[in-house]
Amino acid sequence: MTFNSQPKKEMLLTEIKVMQQYQHKNLVNYIDSFLLNEDDLWVVMDYLEGGNLTDVVVKTELDEGQIAAVLRECLLALNFLHRHSIIHRDIKSDNVLLGMDGSVKLTDFGFCAQIQPGSKRATIIGTPYWMAPEIVNKTKNDRWEPPYLHETPLKAIYLIAQNGKPEIKRRDELSPSFVDLIDRCLCVSPIDRAGTSELLNHPFIQRAKPLDSLIPYIKQ
Repeated sequence: MTFNSQPKKEMLLTEIKVMQQYQHKNLVNYIDSFLLNEDDLWVVMDYLEGGNLTDVVVKTELDEGQIAAVLRECLLALNFLHRHSIIHRDIKSDNVLLGMDGSVKLTDFGFCAQIQPGSKRATIIGTPYWMAPEIVNKTKNDRWEPPYLHETPLKAIYLIAQNGKPEIKRRDELSPSFVDLIDRCLCVSPIDRAGTSELLNHPFIQRAKPLDSLIPYIKQ
């Protein structure tokens, strides 16, 4: 890429820095980077041929065991970042990449931020449909998994912050453990919301199928 023509150079450099410093099996890992002719920036990283999670879920419906498997891998990545005081700030299905072997990795670290003890981030950053309601109230985030909303994104965030968590659609079609996990993720108050360590030990996650169960749905 031509570095000087990039509109958000700071985000690009943040992403490279995070990838350089933090390596994990559930992150798209940095391999190398170099500058040619003083302007052509090349970044070498893991290649996942399976595309992103959005491409899968718009074409098929995963069962609960497969959902648990994907969620477990994402939680492992987030738990690793949180242990290093890093928040991702743009968790969404577009940023979850799949390997042809069913591997699941989190990508796009341009919005990442390092949190110092006792501090909080007040900047409104991320993708509106996926933002936590506390962004409006300027507190903490990274563990909010909202369902599809019919309101415009920013209006929906304000409505949730004011009126409480949205209702789970088709609730009676989901298992009790899945409903409980969603409820724990959708607590409007971040104090009451489950953390990554707690979610990794949740009964729903224990039902995760092997990752190779995802292979038939990748790159269909």
